[in-house]
Order: sequence, then C-alpha cells, then structure tokens
Amino acid sequence: MRRISTSLLMAILVSAGALIGGAQQTAKSANAPGDWPTYNHDLAATRFSPLAQITPDNVAQLKQAWTFSLRPPGAPAQAGGLGGSSQAVPIVINGVMYVPQGSKVVALEADTGKVIWEYQLAQGQTSRRGLAFWPGEGSDPARIMVTSGAKLIALNASTGDLSSGFGRDGIVEMTVPYNGAPTIFKNVVLIGANVNEVPQGPPGDTRAFDARTGKKLWEFHTVPRTGEFGNNTWGDGWKERSGTNIWGFSMSVDEPRGLVYMPIGGPAANYYGGDRPGNNLFGNSIVAVDAQTGKRVWHFQTVHHDIWDSDQPSAPGLVDIVQNGKTVPALAAIGKTGYLFVLDRTNGKPVFGVEERPVPKGDVPGEWYSPTQPFPVKPGPLSRVSFNKETDMVTAADTSAEHVQACQQMWDKAGGFENKGPFTPFRYHEEGTPPKSTISFPGGTGGVNWGGTATDPRTGYIFMNAHDTSLVGWVEKRKPGVEYSFDTRGSNALYDRASVDGPGPFHAFSAPFKTTDGRTVLLSCQRPPWAKLVAVNANTGEVAWQATLGLTEELPEGKQNTGNSGSAGPTATAGGLVFIGATNDRRFRAFDSKTGRQLWVTKLEGSANANPITYQGRNGKQYVAIVATDSVVVFALP
Repeated sequence: MRRISTSLLMAILVSAGALIGGAQQTAKSANAPGDWPTYNHDLAATRFSPLAQITPDNVAQLKQAWTFSLRPPGAPAQAGGLGGSSQAVPIVINGVMYVPQGSKVVALEADTGKVIWEYQLAQGQTSRRGLAFWPGEGSDPARIMVTSGAKLIALNASTGDLSSGFGRDGIVEMTVPYNGAPTIFKNVVLIGANVNEVPQGPPGDTRAFDARTGKKLWEFHTVPRTGEFGNNTWGDGWKERSGTNIWGFSMSVDEPRGLVYMPIGGPAANYYGGDRPGNNLFGNSIVAVDAQTGKRVWHFQTVHHDIWDSDQPSAPGLVDIVQNGKTVPALAAIGKTGYLFVLDRTNGKPVFGVEERPVPKGDVPGEWYSPTQPFPVKPGPLSRVSFNKETDMVTAADTSAEHVQACQQMWDKAGGFENKGPFTPFRYHEEGTPPKSTISFPGGTGGVNWGGTATDPRTGYIFMNAHDTSLVGWVEKRKPGVEYSFDTRGSNALYDRASVDGPGPFHAFSAPFKTTDGRTVLLSCQRPPWAKLVAVNANTGEVAWQATLGLTEELPEGKQNTGNSGSAGPTATAGGLVFIGATNDRRFRAFDSKTGRQLWVTKLEGSANANPITYQGRNGKQYVAIVATDSVVVFALP
C-alpha cells in the first residue's frame, strides 16, 4: 500500500522526472559521484566516497542540517520495531534518499528530509538494516528492493508503487527470510538468509533472483549436499543443517570478473559441534561464485569447525594493492575473530601468507576439535585474542578499587577463567562439580562485527572498528525445561554453553561499577582500551594507526577514554576523513584518515549503531548522514 502526501504531488512529479533521468545515468555508471547507491556505496564494498568538500580543515564546522524520525506515528522515543534499534543504511540516488521505516519504505528529499512518497506494508516490518536500488532496463523503470521477512518487495523508485511484472504484484515469496540489504549486480538480486541458529532447520543458502521478473535464478548450498564439493567435511552432520548463512547486510562483487564474494557465518549450533565432525565447509568462509550461475570459483575458510560463534558477518572490501611492483587485485575480509585476511580476489590465495597453527583441544564429550586454525602472517590480531590475569586484569587506575574487587569476586565465583590463547575451547562442566570457566577473546560480538571495513582505494588503507569483548562460561549437558541460548531453543541439541550467570547467548567478563550519582553499570574486567578504530595498509599488511574509539562517561574525568563500541563500522571519503558512530556513548565522530587524529565529535540523542553515509544534495552540498536509534540525522557545512 503506497501513500503520498497531497501537498507533495507536484514535488513528486518533478522528482519522478529527475529520478528517471538519474536512473538512466546510474544504469551506465553505478556510482554517480554524489550518490550513495548501495549499502556499502559500491559493489566493491569500499564504503568510500569521492566527495571532498568536507576536509580535515573544515570538518569541525559541521552542523546538523535535518533529521527524520523512524518511529511509528504516536510511538514513544526508542519504541519497538525498526524505530527502536535501526541499523539501516539509507541509499541516495539523484538527490532522493530511501530508507526503511518500520512497516514503511520512505523516499525523502535528501537536501531537506521532506517526504516524497511512502509505501506502507500490508503487514509485517521491513528489514531494519537496509534496502537496494535497481536502475531499471528497457520499459522497466528503476526499482527499490527491500525484504520483509520471507518477502522480496520491488517498488517503483519514482512513485512508491509496487512494481508490476515482478513476482506476484511486486512481491516474491522467498520461503526463507532475509533481513539484510539485497545486493544487486546487473539484473541479479542477491539474497542471504536469516535462519534460527538451531542445529536442524531451514538451510542458510544464498539465493539469486531476476530483478526484472523476480524469477529465482540459482541457489548456493552453503552446506554442501551429497556429491557436492565440501560435503565430506561434515560427516553426517550436513543433513538438514541450519545456520551457515549470510545473515549480515550485504555481499561484494568484482564487476569486471562477474564474481560475487559471499561472507558466510558459522554453522548451528554455535557452541557445540559434535554432531558435525570436520571443518564444516562453507561455514566461516569467503566463497567466490559466478554471479550469473552461482557456481563456486574458490573459497577460503577463516575458522575450521566453529564452536565460538566466530562468524564472517561483513562483505569483504575490494582493493587493488601493489606487491613487488605489480598490481594485485585483492580483497580484505575480517570477522569476529579480529584477524584480517588479505586475499587475491581472483583465486583466494593469501597475499601475505596464512599459517595453520596448532590450537588447544577441549574435553566436551563427543566434540570434534580442529587441531589447527588459519592465522594470517600479517597483520597480527586487531582485537584481543588471549587473556592473562596477571597482566590483563583491570586495575584501580583504570576504573576503581571497588570495580576491581567485583571483578575478582566474579573470577572466584566462576572458578577462575581459563585461557590458553586464540581459539581456546569452552571446557566441559558436569552437574554437581565445582565450576571451571573458560574466557574467550574476542567474544560473541567480536572482534569486528557486521559493520565491516571501509577502504580508501588511493592509499590502500582499510579502516575498521575492532572491539574487545569476552565470552565466558562452559559447555554443559542441556537440562530439560531450561531455556538455553537462542541457537538451541526448541531443538534436540544435547549440549550448549552456560555460565555462572545461567544459560544465554552472551555473557562477558564484566562486573558492577557504581557511579558517583548512585547508578550501577557493568564494566569490562579486562584492561582498556575496549574498542579501537584501526587502519591497516593493505599494501604492506601493517597497522598504519589505531585510535581509541569511544568514552565511558560513568568513569571519573581522566579515566573515560576507554573505548566504548557497538557493532557498526566506518565510512571513508576523498576529503581525507573517516566517519564513524558505533559507540554506545551516543557520539558521531570524524578522524583524519592519514593519522587517526580525532577532528570532530558531536553528541546525538540516540546511539548511532549503523554505518554512516555521505552524499551530494541537489543543491551541490556534501551531506553526512547516520541513523541513530530511531532517527536519520544529517549534517552539512554551514
């Protein structure tokens, strides 16, 4: 159902005519300089804009230009649905911004935020993560593609009407839902899968649909079936196996080669894999496939037999680098492990080398443990990957003596936290015995999560939000009637992870801290910094710079620069800047892309747990926008 404000009818007609011309231009060149046409700006997933009006010299003058609320009408601030925790990245085509808004899709004037049109779903919610643009072909006009559960919806980009000729009245039933942003290459719409992470359930296969008709083109089996390459890495555990999916927000494409790079998450269940013995291809892998056929060209697995929830959640960024005087077409892939893999994107071979190194073995009954894991020779880990109590425990100088004592009490309650370095497996805990916990770094949220990377193709610098979270507990036999983590609920799984805090998907080594105004908050028990913005030079594999990202305002002055981060990522510009929200301190920041020096910061009304964009309005000005909790917030120079 599409609704248009009567007062904007004339504006619609003008915008529609301009948009059609813009769509034709976009069909020839997917990246008009001032547009932000895809989730990651371009199919190479660089999240790099060529705009340069905003520079290190003037960025401090940025002011809020306009905002647009994503809250449902009449709902209170930070209400449910999309408005409560939006991670959406708007797209901008020829001066028109498109963004999902709960049960709606809206088109806005990118200069002012005024509504051009809105489409109201008959039922359900749109993806809270993003949407996509198809430039049209022949008599088929430009379309906006968005998912709603298992529905793929195509809207006329000029009017907001459902696109006739696509599926049934503009809607395709995909069977398995997807809550990310579609990736569109030529006339191929690429879709991941959001499945419950129970061991047996719907497959996490990647699918492709025709952007003109909605016809399904191909499906890639992320868990290989009998006779398919990689099936022998599962034992009998491939049967009806769920998880192993692209749950993140997009994929990347090498346009000249017609290759799609799929970032695939770990198999279900997250913490026990005794029923899937082997390395479990294509879990935790980058898989390159032919965009037109879905045929595998190469793959690279970043984690063998994942039992830590170490997903590969973000699209790898494509970058051409120079090695021994020769240009190498490369990609940079990083996930929750905090290890960055720089690969030749034509064949998947590591540029700087990868070593299979021995890792600790666990003691969970029936579990299969990979004896080695792949480690990039360089760069080294960009997040904390181990823990030593003597050197890594928080001190009173970091937080307070009371907080340190609370951390020690948690340590004692858990029977100590064992860590034997990267890929330390969770120990087995038998009911009736004293607890003996494991601490794993990075934790269940990373590392680097779905925010992924931004890449400056001029310098080869790759930017990412790398945070240090922990995951603590043990693996135990599931008790009847007890709710465990979301990946085993309703299943017949024998084992799952739990801790002294009880079963659940995420429990970290953190303890209460009392603020001066009497509030109690949880703070990490490892020494800060807890989050960093990191730049890696892809030409050398070395870290170029790193800067602490975020404040902990509950701490006293002088101790607040701890890093404080969520899962979102950065955006880079030709103006020499890196913009990022991501932090839980409700700030939006700009850094010098060459040095990592923070140049601008503003406080928002909500947390900016989404990736920012930058675009040029029809008035010629450069804007920077980010979704913060339940609003689109847009900035520009005065």
